[in-house]
Amino acid sequence: MLPITGYADRYSVAPGQSIAFKVSSTVPEDYEARLVRVICGDPNPAGPGIREQPVEAAFAGRYPSRVQPIHNGSWARVAATAPLDALESFTVTATIWPTLPRLSRRQGLVSRVDDDTGAGFTLEIDETGSLAATLSDGSRTVSVSTGKALRARAWYRVFLSYDAGAGEVRVGQLALAPAMTVDDSGTAAVSAAFEGGCTGSGDLVFAARAGAPPCDHYNGKLETPGIVATALDPEAAFRAAGEDPARSGDHLVAAWDFSREMSSARILDAGPHAMHGETVNLPARAMTGWRWTGEEMCWRHAPKQYGAIHFHDDDLYDCGWETDFSFEVPDDFRSGAYAVRLGAGGEEDMIPFFVRAQPGRAQSSACVLIPVFTYTVYANFARGNVDDAYREQAARWGARPWTPDEHPEYGISTYNRHSDGSGVAYSSRLRPILNQRSGYCAYADPKGGSCLRHFPADTHLLAWLEALGHDFDVITDEDLETDGVGAIADYKVLMTGSHPEYHTPGSLDALADYTGRGGRLMYLGGNGFYWRVAVNPELPGAVEIRRGETGIRAWAAEPGEYYNAFDGGYGGLWRNSGRAPQRLVGVGFIAQGDFHGTAYRLLPASRDPRAAWIFEGIEQDELLGDFGLSGGGAAGFELDWLDPSLGSPAHALVLARSEPQDDTFMLVPEEMLNHYVNRPGLPAEDLIRSEMVFFETPNGGAVFSVGSITFCGSLPHNDFRNNVSRMLDNVLRRFRGR
Repeated sequence: MLPITGYADRYSVAPGQSIAFKVSSTVPEDYEARLVRVICGDPNPAGPGIREQPVEAAFAGRYPSRVQPIHNGSWARVAATAPLDALESFTVTATIWPTLPRLSRRQGLVSRVDDDTGAGFTLEIDETGSLAATLSDGSRTVSVSTGKALRARAWYRVFLSYDAGAGEVRVGQLALAPAMTVDDSGTAAVSAAFEGGCTGSGDLVFAARAGAPPCDHYNGKLETPGIVATALDPEAAFRAAGEDPARSGDHLVAAWDFSREMSSARILDAGPHAMHGETVNLPARAMTGWRWTGEEMCWRHAPKQYGAIHFHDDDLYDCGWETDFSFEVPDDFRSGAYAVRLGAGGEEDMIPFFVRAQPGRAQSSACVLIPVFTYTVYANFARGNVDDAYREQAARWGARPWTPDEHPEYGISTYNRHSDGSGVAYSSRLRPILNQRSGYCAYADPKGGSCLRHFPADTHLLAWLEALGHDFDVITDEDLETDGVGAIADYKVLMTGSHPEYHTPGSLDALADYTGRGGRLMYLGGNGFYWRVAVNPELPGAVEIRRGETGIRAWAAEPGEYYNAFDGGYGGLWRNSGRAPQRLVGVGFIAQGDFHGTAYRLLPASRDPRAAWIFEGIEQDELLGDFGLSGGGAAGFELDWLDPSLGSPAHALVLARSEPQDDTFMLVPEEMLNHYVNRPGLPAEDLIRSEMVFFETPNGGAVFSVGSITFCGSLPHNDFRNNVSRMLDNVLRRFRGR
């Protein structure tokens, strides 16, 4: 674990509200906590550097260090298990789809064990990848295995049966789609004359071995677990594993139906005792089960076909740490980006958060939209690029040395894959997020660029606003989801950062309503408003992404798993739901390359009287942004262009276009029809471009878009005195009515 780190219970807080901080420190001495206002998070000595302003806070002081544990791995828990206590003979059934059956450890499937005596049972996959079971009455322990290795990503009905009268434990596995020449179905039995009960006590656990905490987590899908109060023969046990509860007979004790309430963390028991439970650490729900036919793609239309939960041993939702201290934001507190700085024994960390203005009491006419959904989706992205060059640059700059590549214990990103190779569909802010800190560099750039992404990259805009004396508030897209357009209705101008990529229906609706009512939107990034994500009020801090069918993707969703569990909406690109970014901001994602940038060249439309004011003080033959801390140019990395066929307004002006990019750039896959034809029907080299766009919206509103991720990295050049800075200053002042 890191020497010292922590997280907050929320990203956004308003004056009069409280935010809680949770800290874990391995340092033996006390740690210090203090509050700072974040001005710039770029450690590059060629730029402004790390800039922060100390702020007085009542919590500032020293606190005792303590290590707060992390328990990775998803599982499910049933706490009200009294109906199991009196069972003598019993059978446990389930249907499984293991993804890593041949691990060098056991993987629990269904387990209930007394913590003190060890009495209880566990249906599991053993070290050989075979179905197995362990039973104990506290004095004697018996194990049995089928000795037949399970295939990865194949459906099986499985059971554990204990016959108290006959003194026998039996396990069995039945392949639902047998593979030719593979012997992977069968049963095994062992004598077991227990003197006491072997149903254990306490919680019943799914997808792990019971313990404090549960351990030996299962990787794979689990469906229709059930318990009956008799020892079933193999044929009856296999049948019970796949049947509906109503057909399980008079001996039914419990039958969990994971196809119910799939948007929640609850698991419901359709049996007579209603032994309901809950999932832990956000396993994936609304997943195709053994009943899925391929005829229905939306789980809402055929829930029984989506009754599986996919568990992973590296899932993490909420670290669950105790609160060390809280901060009640004073009523007169200034809106902006802040952080709690932690330090102990020469080690340090920061926990960023954002203070919005009180609803209805804007502190400025301009506001910066903080894309916390995007921050969360990218949280702890292990890029696989931490090498000697990266470490040397970090040391030389005094940048953050801690990376998600070297610390996966804090949970992984939706840009990574689970240990079983499946895509990561959920992310959460309720854990330390190593890459959303000042001083964190995503890459090492031999040309001297900062290579910042997300929060530290967005501080280039915050530093520019401070340097030029522009007052501003901040708001998060999570606030838009919660409060709608009312969260931003009082602002004349709304600015985005470098990469507002992920949006919910609620946050996108708020932005569309804002521009329709006369708001003025400055889109200062690239690849924005691209992916649809989902949130759920019952699971605060979590974001869901289903990477369905097309788009620049780190992984692809499995067939039939394109609809979000959280809200039932069709996941994937917003353009696939008829809401391409061009409809909101005039431009949308067209090409991506390495972290390189070029300049913009002004086009004739820049002299149009509607927009000529944008370039006051700038020569028409001058290149815009042929410099910058992000890739060396204002137009780079991920590029957007105007496309009327996807909703760009007919009256939009293309003011400038990027200079040619290097040969690492390629069109996004949704634009490619085959290996030599693309959807727009133009040469690929003509499509790989960023376009700067301006257009008016109803009720006196307007949109200014730059269509490039690296744009804000050019603002600090020459101590903020450059043509990109001048242009943006012209736009902001005009949009504010100054």
